[in-house]
Amino acid sequence: MRNSLFGAGPRSCGSEVKRAILIALALLGALTGCTRQAQIAARGAQVMSFDLEQTMHVFQRLDDGGRQTVTAKDRSNEKQIALIQAHLQMEAEKFRRGDFSDPAGIHGDEMPGLAELKSGFGEIDIEYKALPDGGEIRYATANRSLVMALHHWFRAQVSDHGRHAMDH
Repeated sequence: MRNSLFGAGPRSCGSEVKRAILIALALLGALTGCTRQAQIAARGAQVMSFDLEQTMHVFQRLDDGGRQTVTAKDRSNEKQIALIQAHLQMEAEKFRRGDFSDPAGIHGDEMPGLAELKSGFGEIDIEYKALPDGGEIRYATANRSLVMALHHWFRAQVSDHGRHAMDH
């Protein structure tokens, strides 16, 4: 006779409860990720003047650092392209001074790699470049620890931005 909540007899009830708990935890983890990405998008809208829905972030890890590119999905959207370019140019200038307050404001002070970038900014060459459909910031350093910090920072951004960002 099946009289338990999960339709199983008393012997299998424990395994069904464990299974249900695991499913609930998996769903909670998925929802937490979605919630974090929604929080990141909301905070990002306060810092980034361009529209995340109309743009794409690409983070490319390189042997000597990395390249962060933001482009408009519609190459003819001059407004978004201008907003991307102005934002990235400003961020590159701030990063060269060791000011990573905008990423910290969006992603949190505990963002992987951020503390190392703040303390080692003087050893990183940071260059902005306008692109026809957006812009990029190139980060280069001979310091292997800072290369790893950049890679951790890039991975965290890809995770946090979800569908608005990708690894290359």
